[in-house]
Parts: sequence; C-alpha cells; structure tokens
Amino acid sequence: MKSYAYLGPEGTFTEAALQRVPEAREAEKVAAGSVIAALNQVRSGDVEAAVVPIENSVEGGVSATLDEIANGEELYIVGEVLVPISFMLVGRPDRPQQLDQLRSVATHTHAWAQVRGWAQTHIPDAEFAQASSTAAGARGLLDDATTYDAAVCAPHLARSLDLPILAEGIEDTTGAVTRFVVVARPGRLPERTGADKSSLVVPLPEDHPGALVQIMNQFATRGVNLTRIESRPTGEYLGKYFFSIDLEGHLGEERVGAALAALYRMFPGVRFMGSYPRAEHSPTSIPAYTTDDAYQRGRAWVQNILDR
Repeated sequence: MKSYAYLGPEGTFTEAALQRVPEAREAEKVAAGSVIAALNQVRSGDVEAAVVPIENSVEGGVSATLDEIANGEELYIVGEVLVPISFMLVGRPDRPQQLDQLRSVATHTHAWAQVRGWAQTHIPDAEFAQASSTAAGARGLLDDATTYDAAVCAPHLARSLDLPILAEGIEDTTGAVTRFVVVARPGRLPERTGADKSSLVVPLPEDHPGALVQIMNQFATRGVNLTRIESRPTGEYLGKYFFSIDLEGHLGEERVGAALAALYRMFPGVRFMGSYPRAEHSPTSIPAYTTDDAYQRGRAWVQNILDR
C-alpha cells in the first residue's frame, strides 16, 4: 500500500488537501509534525509522497516549503491541490468564555496572519501563541496543561472535536485559497495534459545589474507565462538570494525546455522542481509562434539552409 505524509495532526487543512488527491484515497496517511519532517520522510523513502502547503492567496509563499524543496536532496512536485480557507475561533470545553475574556489564542502563523484584522477588532487584548499547525492548536485545548484560552482552526476540525465555537467566518479575506503540492522523489514526469505547470529555482551566483531581466527575458521571448516569482534568501549571507518560479507549461514542451536550457547556460545552479497538471485544469494559451510545431518548422528551415 502506498503511503503519503502530510502536515498533521489530523484535522489540518493539509489533511483536507490530501483527501482531494485521487491517488491517495486508498493510501496510508502519515501525519508529520512539520513540513520539513514530511518532506524528509519522502527523501528517506519512508513514504512515497507528501502533501504540504506552498502558497496562500493572502500571504503568498509558504517559506518553510519553498526553502526545503529548494535545498537538500532533490524532490519533484508532481501535483497540486487548491483548498478554500475559512476559520473558526474555538474555546476550551471546560471554560466557556466571552471574547473579551480571552488573553491568548493559538494557531499556525499563516492562519493568524489571515485573521489578524478580525482579532485586532474583536479580541485586541489576546496574545498570539504559535502552534505547529491549526489542528495542533485546537487539539491543545483538550489538554488540561494547556495555558492558552482559544484557538483558530478549520470548521471541520472544530465540529469533530466538539469544541465551543466562539466565532466563525473570522478570516479577513473571504474566498482565500491555499495551494498545496504533492511532492515525491525524482522520477518520470507526469504526462503532458495541455494544462500544466512547472516549478524551478534559479540561484544567482552573483548579484549584478540586469540579473532579473536576464531571467525574465528567457521566458518572455518564448511566450512562457510566469504564475509566481518570489525571491528567497539562501541563508548563506545577507543579500544572497534565489528566485522561486512557477510557470505555465510542461518541460516536455519545446518552448519550456528551451527557456530552461537557456537559464541553465547562464545560471548552472538552476534546480528543476517538476512539471505537473494544474489544479484548475484550464488549458494554457500559447502564442502561435511558440508551439512545438512552430519550433520544429524553425529548425527545419535552418537545417534546409545548412544542407544546401
């Protein structure tokens, strides 16, 4: 039986994302205490794949995931899942409280960032207590030794734990979505679907004028649309960064392969992190001059001249 790791414990949004992965429906599901722990289980071969959060429509990239996939032993993203996000504020079952009585609230940092405005308005005196996940914060309310008063978590977990609901729909941005990725050890890429995405990391060996323009030009001239580009520190020293990039298209497409080959010539430290079907399944719009046929016609024209 296949096994999948995920950011646990049970009841996290990551578990909800895992349940949307068709290949994982009959698989063993292994809760991990952190994103790093989940990915390391993949690297060690303890599980076939892991599902972890990578991007939120409100907060942007999840740094722990971006950094861990970009470094260390190579991993591939082989799929993605989008999960709508909504939050509830729950209290201790043994201590019913009014909002103005709360002094501390636990949750994951990304969750707190998405309810910060609501919290400032409705529970301004409550301090934030960091939890490893939204589920861990909520489950802690069942422990007599827990010192915080309430937690922010997913509605389905609040109801399953039968915790007192102090407020619901507390997210600052209605309709927020978190993107989760399925990560596995390197192997054969998923087949092209015509609605694909690819991810890569481009480290800059040295900072120089026009470095970002050099990168962007490789995609622009080949009609490749970027869906995300984000700079992240390498951790080596202040000012040393890499670019984490998502783009529309599959490495097997001529235009995408040509763009990445050009980047590799300029920045040999480029790390390819996978081509996989887009969660939205919306076909990629490709300029006519960058289709595979167009590339093949161009090569045939050049070869015809050389063969004269």
